[in-house]
Amino acid sequence: MKKFWQLMLTAMLAVLLLAACGSDSKKEETPADEKQAGEETNTEQQSTDTTSYPYTLTDAAGKELTFEQAPETVISLVPSNTEILFGIDAGDQVIAVTENDDYPKEVTELDTVGDFTVNVEKVISLEPEAVFAHEMMMGSSEEGLNQIRDAGIPVIVVPNAETFDETYETIELIGAVMDKNVEANQIVEDMKTKVADIEKKAADITDKKRVFVENSDAPEIYTPGKGTFPQQFLDMINAENIVTEEGWIMISPEKIVDENPDVILAMYSYIPNVVENIKTRDGFDAVTAIKEDQVIQLDEDITSRTGPRLADGLELFAKAVYPEVFGE
Repeated sequence: MKKFWQLMLTAMLAVLLLAACGSDSKKEETPADEKQAGEETNTEQQSTDTTSYPYTLTDAAGKELTFEQAPETVISLVPSNTEILFGIDAGDQVIAVTENDDYPKEVTELDTVGDFTVNVEKVISLEPEAVFAHEMMMGSSEEGLNQIRDAGIPVIVVPNAETFDETYETIELIGAVMDKNVEANQIVEDMKTKVADIEKKAADITDKKRVFVENSDAPEIYTPGKGTFPQQFLDMINAENIVTEEGWIMISPEKIVDENPDVILAMYSYIPNVVENIKTRDGFDAVTAIKEDQVIQLDEDITSRTGPRLADGLELFAKAVYPEVFGE
């Protein structure tokens, strides 16, 4: 089951990447003054220690929402939103999450409202003052989100962050809604500091390592290419991705052997003995990463959730690829 959701997430990420590429022309057609006005409203409010109510925002679904005060009860429909809410000290306001939420540990004690399929009836029955959804849900769960809206419950569709800067904006947005601006700003500053420290060390690296990243096991090995967060991680730590294609693609074991990476990173845990399975694949004994024992399994949540721990995910990449530079 975990493999199913891992592959589902990969597919959704690929769709979002294509959608983002295909919507470039539409973005250019957006009136500059209209876009700027919306950005100025949120920026002004997020830059202060307290949110000025009524607070109005336009979410990723294009819906305008106005809050007269900070919501006292909320439901989070994706783990990244949950981690942000708890990170900004708004965990006490969270009354339900999904079955996929596992961090921080307190969330495992909360009520659940489904997994990737939202239990709309249960969400409505809990009567939250707001629901934090995600842009990734717009296709499969849009009808359900509309039902929640029709029940009079505000639904905030959080944008899909594709960069660190967009992740910072998401944290600040949720902080503004919850009147936790100070906490949100502190998280962002801490993340920026960690990222800057990593990039400073990486800038001195002259001998780039060639890296292969996979987030599913054979026979359907999926790997990230250009336009993905793992690619950004590799760029930021001054490493080279052996994959040059765009987005998430399926790759054959033979292709991996041909590319002969120095390091192999596995971002999944739905099967046991991940590292050993990779090492014993046919023909992999000729790969440098196997010869030099450089196959490392990484926490897929820390390295993929666009929330307060994303900078920690970058650090995991850095220590795995360049332990001689970033090791303790």
